[in-house]
Amino acid sequence: MKEKLEQILEKAMRELNHAFAIDEVDKLDILRVGFLGKKGELTSVLKQMGGLSAEERPVVGKLANDVREQIETKLSEVSAELKAQKVRKAMEDEKIDVTLPGKKRAIGRLHPLTAVMNEIEEIFLGMGFEVASGPEVEYVYYNFDALNSPPDHPARDITDTFYITDDILLRCHTSTVQVRVMETQKPPIRIISPGRVYRSDAVDATHSPIFHQIEGLYIDKGVTMSDLAGTLDELMKRLYGGDCKIRLRPHHFPFTEPSAEVDVMCFKCAGQGCSMCKQEGYIELLGAGMVHPKVLKNCGIDPEVYSGFAFGMGLDRVVMRRYGITDLRLLYENDVRFLGQF
Repeated sequence: MKEKLEQILEKAMRELNHAFAIDEVDKLDILRVGFLGKKGELTSVLKQMGGLSAEERPVVGKLANDVREQIETKLSEVSAELKAQKVRKAMEDEKIDVTLPGKKRAIGRLHPLTAVMNEIEEIFLGMGFEVASGPEVEYVYYNFDALNSPPDHPARDITDTFYITDDILLRCHTSTVQVRVMETQKPPIRIISPGRVYRSDAVDATHSPIFHQIEGLYIDKGVTMSDLAGTLDELMKRLYGGDCKIRLRPHHFPFTEPSAEVDVMCFKCAGQGCSMCKQEGYIELLGAGMVHPKVLKNCGIDPEVYSGFAFGMGLDRVVMRRYGITDLRLLYENDVRFLGQF
């Protein structure tokens, strides 16, 4: 039996001294089970110790323990070496040459439309307004009827507005949100309503069938045209600088009376007159006025008690004038070379 134990030890050492590849850990486990497992070679020999004499058992038992200990030690050494080789290979494969130039990671930024919209919202929040939103797919009532638009108004024509059914359309302004707020809230009301709107326009440098508006509404007792002028003047100064000026020109909108077109001083010539403003010194930017009494009545507000102003501006054109962009299509083409400038 001593010879058998010595043969097992010699065989184990021979096989464990064989060079292992770092991906042969499974083979090492097979050898461990083959020599030391419940059905391994060493265990098979130990099961025969019952046939030994009392004098031979201690000697063979000690030798068997020595053989087991040497095999386990060798297995641990080989396993540790394999792990060390694996670590060295990983470090070799993953090493970084710190002398190479770094790779600049592209970082996204806000689209100019989003950035200016956020800025305008912050300006109005600072003046006590709230931000309101509503559906982009809207009823004709909210888009036209409640806003005092007559049945023969050009905007109602199918060539100007996207109709889904005779009674449902894609909103062509965010004034629909103002109506919904006036129906559900009692004055004082002070909101802005930014969002996408849709009109049947051909795509060119200044028009798009999809664009953005920001409209505002203030309803309370004693609201006057001077409150409107002061609010818009503060907005434009915050957007274009303290030297910016505005002017109001008489106009007509069915949902406001009196109504006005609001011009902002040309950012290029500072009011002196140039090709951009057609020598006017001012550029038309938005429409505004006092909310028509019929609109107040349609929304359940007594025009004898309350008055208010409303305004609406095209966010896209505000952005174009803010950054000197001459083609509206650039805002929608998502060319990162263009967007990366802002």
